Amino acid sequence: MNVISEIQDWNLKEDLHYYLNSNNTIKFGFNSIYHTFVPSKVDSTVIFHVRSVDNRYALENALYISNDQTFSPHLKATYGLRYSIFSSIGPGTVYTYDQVADVVDSVTYPKGKIFGTFGGFEPRLLVNYIINDSSSVKISYARTRQYIHLLSNTTSTTPFDLWVPSNINIKPEIADQYTLGYFRNFSNNMYETSVEVYYKTLQNQIDYRNGANLILNSKVESQLVFGKGWGYGVEFLIRKKYGKLTGWISYTLSRAKRKFPDINDGNTFLAKQDRPNNIAIVGMYELSPKLTFSATWIFISGNPVTFPSGRYYVDGNIVPYYTERNGYRMPDYHRLDIGLTWQRKKTARFESNWNFSIYNVYARENAYAINFQQDPNDPTKMQAVQLSLFRFVPAITYNFKF
Repeated sequence: MNVISEIQDWNLKEDLHYYLNSNNTIKFGFNSIYHTFVPSKVDSTVIFHVRSVDNRYALENALYISNDQTFSPHLKATYGLRYSIFSSIGPGTVYTYDQVADVVDSVTYPKGKIFGTFGGFEPRLLVNYIINDSSSVKISYARTRQYIHLLSNTTSTTPFDLWVPSNINIKPEIADQYTLGYFRNFSNNMYETSVEVYYKTLQNQIDYRNGANLILNSKVESQLVFGKGWGYGVEFLIRKKYGKLTGWISYTLSRAKRKFPDINDGNTFLAKQDRPNNIAIVGMYELSPKLTFSATWIFISGNPVTFPSGRYYVDGNIVPYYTERNGYRMPDYHRLDIGLTWQRKKTARFESNWNFSIYNVYARENAYAINFQQDPNDPTKMQAVQLSLFRFVPAITYNFKF
């Protein structure tokens, strides 16, 4: 069985620059997108036909203007304002629900009818203060509005994504992010270092009810609940830019949390995006003018997931019992990739090279999904079964450009 959810877009965009003077560059433009949503469609070789939920349609428009301004050799800023507006377009049916998610009314809109319109301003500000030739400080603020939402299945860790637009029942998600960073170069700019902290607040966050069914559900809004969230963290980077050995080391320490009145009895829980530790070590070494060796190692904390905490029987069938939302965590993810690039020919008009690489050198069995099933040796017990993909993968690539 193949489950499909997709978005088809027609996009019209125009960006313009106006050089007011040597200290001001104004940028402005517009963007218009016509969305077609396929909420969910199942193509099954078992039932020999395609089952699907009716498509949904929407129009998203935006206007923006910004200015890159130089106040002095030490102080620069980019500030601007964007206005976005999103409207659902018929044909479509919108349902009204009561507190227990039962349908109490519905309105059907004909083809081309505009309904469920949302919009708002999105200010942006970035200030860069250059302390001296080797160091600077940056501070920024940005508000964004998200009109398209990604939902995930509830009872399995195997990914299934469902795209839905904002409508009368689903408000746009709004994020406000604040950042502060310090940047410092060493040894005539050979080494670049930085540390940045950020804090983000989130409105109109979307999650699903306990036991929700998202697949082939024409009333998927009835399965959703709404709340707020926030995230914060600090990012470190050190990069070597020149010499035979180049590369960087980055580390991010972060948290992402959510709070919903209808989940976890209103208590705060971890968002599925919460991955406290994220490490990347990347290196490139020039063995000769034509040979370059590279290696990349990454480590990412496992993301929070909702696993069953127990089980009970109903009419002889095993039903999983869930308690805390995202109360468990997937195993940590890490792997090492290496590669060797052989430069074959390089002229003013043509360039080519061979690349020999190995993905996941030490064949780490990173968890793609964890599912639960009856233990074949003891039907009274359950066992967790991990699914892993792409262990040790060698590859040869020929690249050319002209």
